[in-house]
Amino acid sequence: MKNSVTLDHKVAIVTGAARGIGKAICQVFVDAGMTVIATDILTQELNEMALALGKAVTPVTHDVTDQKQWQALVDMTLSKHGNIDILVNNAGILLFSTLETTDVEKFRQLIDINLTGTFLGLHSVIPSMKKAGSGAIVNISSASSILPNNGTSAYAASKYAVRGLTRTAALELGPFGIRVNSVHPGAVNTPMTNPQGLSGDALNSRFTFIPQQRGCEPEEVANMVQFLISEKASYCNGAEMVIDGGLTAGQYYYGVPGAPER
Repeated sequence: MKNSVTLDHKVAIVTGAARGIGKAICQVFVDAGMTVIATDILTQELNEMALALGKAVTPVTHDVTDQKQWQALVDMTLSKHGNIDILVNNAGILLFSTLETTDVEKFRQLIDINLTGTFLGLHSVIPSMKKAGSGAIVNISSASSILPNNGTSAYAASKYAVRGLTRTAALELGPFGIRVNSVHPGAVNTPMTNPQGLSGDALNSRFTFIPQQRGCEPEEVANMVQFLISEKASYCNGAEMVIDGGLTAGQYYYGVPGAPER
């Protein structure tokens, strides 16, 4: 079904676009009539995704931790399309490890991708968006920045920091017509979080601690991102949009009377 939100001729950069949430964002953007510069370090998967979505998507192999690559990406986009209307900082990695057992180099790598990569994205598009007098930026944080899990100290720390970066950016850039918001997904069914490729009851059985009794689909996150970049969210700036099936609403007790079995 054709997307009901129309964003014809808008130009967006989406990082971490080869699969999962990033791929779903590219899909809804294309359905809304947008031009998408899709970036990732997973070149083969990125190219396959772009080929499937058509000529509206330009795939670019891009390391979000490299400032020179960010500048080259922005320069290329401006040269080819004249403007950058939207940035979605989605690229990220996950690390399961206790504080005691976390390798410091892996900790630094995660912070560099999840946090520094987001900072560099913001830093790189600000001049052109200021010049245009408008722009919409969405940073993908996590429900872990609201309710962290044990064994995810590096990931939770990075996503808490993305919250702070987003809110500061909203304060600094709002006067220039640039809106900056964050999205906080809960347990999303992606290759990163579901490497076994579980589906159906086998997958949902992992989420009995969530009130909605299932995980989140990438498309559900993508739809929220699309809302935030659209004029329907024109007064949203510094907002934190949670998509977690009730995970962070409070402490969920198993066996709610009358609840259907799943």
